[in-house]
Amino acid sequence: MAKKPHDTPMLDQLESGPWPSFVTGLKRLAQDSDYMVDLVGQLETSYRTKKGYWKGGTVGVFGYGGGIIPRFTELKDENDKPVFPDAAEFHTLRVQPPPGMHYTSDVLRKMCDIWEEHGSGLIAFHGQSGDIMFQGAKSDKVQDAFDALNELGFDLGGAGPAVRTSMSCVGAARCEQSCYDEAKAHRTVINTFVDDIHRPALPYKFKFKFSGCPNDCMNSIQRADMAVIGTWRDNIRTDQQLARKWFEKHGMNELVNDVVSRCPTKAIMLKEIKDVRHGPKMSCVSVSDTHALEIDNGDCVRCMHCINVMTGALAHGTDTGATILVGGKRTLKIGDLMGTVVVPFMPLKTEEDFEALVDLGQRVIDFFAENALEHERTGEMIERIGLVNFLEGVGVDVDPHMVAAPRTNPYVRTDGWDEEVARINAKKAAA
Repeated sequence: MAKKPHDTPMLDQLESGPWPSFVTGLKRLAQDSDYMVDLVGQLETSYRTKKGYWKGGTVGVFGYGGGIIPRFTELKDENDKPVFPDAAEFHTLRVQPPPGMHYTSDVLRKMCDIWEEHGSGLIAFHGQSGDIMFQGAKSDKVQDAFDALNELGFDLGGAGPAVRTSMSCVGAARCEQSCYDEAKAHRTVINTFVDDIHRPALPYKFKFKFSGCPNDCMNSIQRADMAVIGTWRDNIRTDQQLARKWFEKHGMNELVNDVVSRCPTKAIMLKEIKDVRHGPKMSCVSVSDTHALEIDNGDCVRCMHCINVMTGALAHGTDTGATILVGGKRTLKIGDLMGTVVVPFMPLKTEEDFEALVDLGQRVIDFFAENALEHERTGEMIERIGLVNFLEGVGVDVDPHMVAAPRTNPYVRTDGWDEEVARINAKKAAA
C-alpha cells in the first residue's frame, strides 16, 4: 500500500469531463507506488503554479551516449530538499520498437513486469519518434531496467544530435496497399546506422521513416529527414467484378462526387463504354453496362484517393518500389518543411536494391554531418545551401520530378552555359 495521496483538486477536475483522462491512469499506479504518489503531487503543483519543475542532467548506461532522457526535480523546500522526494528523479528510457510495431502479448507482459520492478510502471506506446517510452526511473535503476529490456531483445533508441529511432507502418504484414518490404528496409537501415543512434555525433537529429504506400501512415513527408514512401510506376490495376459490385452498392452520385471529381489531376473520367480510350497508359474498368472509368496513368500522381475509396476495384500497379524524400521536419528555425523528392523511384526488391538505399542514406548523413550548422535539420541545410548543391554533394542527378513549382519568370540567362556543359562533360570523362 502506497503512502497517503496528496490533495489534487486541479487534476481531479481533469477527470470530471466526458473523455478518458491520463490522470486516472496515474492515480491507479499511485495506489501501489510512493513514486507515483509524489509524481502526481508534483504535477498538481505544476498545474497550480503554471510552471514546469523538471531539469535535465547526465544519466546513461554503459557503452551508450544517448537513449536516456534525464529528469531531476527543481521543486525544493527552504532547506534545498525535494518537496516530493520519492519522485525527485524521473528519467525516461527510449526503447526502439520492432519494425511495423509488431508485438506479442507475451513480450508486452514482460515489458510491463520489467518496468513495474525497476521503474514507475508508466509506459507510452509510442513517443513522437516512435520509441517505446518507459517513463519514470531513478538513477540507480536505469542500468538494471536497460539490462532487463536488452535481455528481452530490445535496444535503446536515439536521443540528442544523433540518428533517431525509425518508424515503419504495419506494411505488407497486414496491409494490401504495401509496395515494398517496409520491415526489411527499416531493419536494414537501422542495423547499419546503430552506432550513429547510440553515440550522438551529428549537428542535430536525423530521422528515417518508412511508409509502404503514398497514404504515408508514418507522416514521413512532414516528419522525416529521409522518407521512404512506397509507390509504383506502371498502371493502376482494375477488377471488373469488384468495380461493378462497388457501383451497385454506392451508385452514380458517389462515384462522381467521391472518386472522379476528387482526382487532383483529373486523371479519372467517367465515360460511356463506347467512348473509352485504350492505350499503354490507360486503365479502364466498366462499372455498369453503359459506363466505365477511364484512368490516364500518365497524369496520375499516386495520391491513393481513388484506390482508398474503391479498394479492390482499383489497386496499385505491380512495378513497385519507393520514392525517397529528404528534408521534412516540424517547426524549428524556418518553420515547417515537407520532404523534397530526391529519388522519384527506387526499386526495393533485391538485396542490391536495399544496399542502394543504405548507401544513399549514408551519403545524406555524411553530407549533413559535414555541412549542416549546429542545431540545424537537413531541410534547413538544404534551404540554406540550395537543392542543387545538396544533390551534387550526395551524388544524385537532377530530375524534373524534383520541381516544387513552375518558374514564374520566363526569361533565362544563357551566358556561361557552354562552359557549364564543358565542365560536366569533363567530369563524366574523368569518371
